Parts: sequence; structure tokens; C-alpha cells
Amino acid sequence: MTSKKSMKAAFESMMFVWGEPLDVKLAAEIFNVNWRDAYDCFCELAREYEEEGRGIRIREVNKSFQFVTAEENVEYIERLCTPVKHKRLSQSALEVLAIIAYKQPVTRGEIEAIRGIKCERVIEGLQRKELVAEVGRSTGIGRPILYGTTDVFLKNFGFKNLKELPDIEDIEEAMNSDEPADSVDLQQIALTFPEK
Repeated sequence: MTSKKSMKAAFESMMFVWGEPLDVKLAAEIFNVNWRDAYDCFCELAREYEEEGRGIRIREVNKSFQFVTAEENVEYIERLCTPVKHKRLSQSALEVLAIIAYKQPVTRGEIEAIRGIKCERVIEGLQRKELVAEVGRSTGIGRPILYGTTDVFLKNFGFKNLKELPDIEDIEEAMNSDEPADSVDLQQIALTFPEK
């Protein structure tokens, strides 16, 4: 049986080589261990990185784990890296993305009913950026496509899972308040994405 220490060391190597969130189920299969044991091992490893104040941290994205840089080092990383031309999400894209995130699974018709305007092209753009995807079909007339957010959405917005989305009431309070929001910087929601 593999020791926890050697399993954690192997998980580190696997995350480094994988380059994207490493699914716990896949890691558990490779080690032939219980999913929960592998998950606990990843969580313990993430805590160790956090407690030691390392420059690299381990972030969970929907029951997968990946290496990320420590937030406090962003300034130095930005100085090091050559700037990439970024294109911000448009206001309409942010609106549609928010509706999908909070109402998913949701049809295009339901999104358009909330916004009051057509949004087919906006949804296509969000799909190209891999922020939303088709997640099934409605049982309604014509069986319209249902849309939901993806792991790329979770990763880019820094959420572990959809339960971490801020409450709608908190966002409305922050928008109506004269004081800046403490927990959710609404301007940060307009993340940038490399042009494709």
C-alpha cells in the first residue's frame, strides 16, 4: 500500500505535469484508492502549501485540483510576463453569463425573457470562450437546449464550485451602496480573456 507521503508527492508531480485541473477520480484510479482518500490527500496538500506561505498554491475547481500562483505575487508575475492583448467581456456577455450562472440549467428563451432582447450571438461567444456549454435538453415544447457554466468559468472566476457564487442579495446591496463592496469587487467580475 502506498504511504500518504508518497501519494501526496506523486499528486504534486501529476498536477505539475497535467497543467490543468487534475480530476480526483482520475488520480484515485491511478493509485487504486478510494475517491474520498485521494480527495482528503489533495485537501491536506493544499492546506500545507497555504500554511507554509508558498509561492505556489493548490486550488480546487469542481473536485479537481491544480497549481496556481499565490495571489500576493501577482505584481511580480505581471512584471515578469510579457503582456498579452486581452479583450474584456462586454456588458451583454456579463449579463448573459450571470443569468446562466444563477439560473442554470437555462434555455436561451428563458435568458432572452429575463434580458428582454435576443442573445444567440452572446451565448455563442461565451461558448467559444468555454465559459458556458450545452448541458442537456429541456422537456418543454421543441426540447430547447439547456445551458450551464463550465469548469473554465469556475477556474477563471476563482470559484471552487457554484455554491461559492455570491448571493444575488449581496450583489444588489453592493450595487446600491455608496461604499465599496468588501467581499465581492463587482468590477473584478469583468475578467479579461485572451483574444482568440
